[in-house]
Amino acid sequence: MNKIHLYDKILSPMVTEKSTNLSELNKIVFKVPNRANKKNLKKNIEKIFKVNVTKINIINKQNRTKITRGKKVKVSGFKKAIITLKKGQSIDLTTGI
Repeated sequence: MNKIHLYDKILSPMVTEKSTNLSELNKIVFKVPNRANKKNLKKNIEKIFKVNVTKINIINKQNRTKITRGKKVKVSGFKKAIITLKKGQSIDLTTGI
């Protein structure tokens, strides 16, 4: 597999308050493409970051509409993956992918 194909499965890390709290439990949150699955994600993350993945949870956020300044605005959905790493391992997201 080429490095280009490895990075296609990870769009961006999600840095929110909730994901920061999860990092204390050896969990990292990434935004992934809609076609991503657990098996391919596990292989790619282990090759890219050289860590051991124990569990992957995938959450599919649906499209929704919200009202902004009196107008309906469509917010596109996305898929995110919560990756649980082996105890004692971590991924430094500040260095970039």
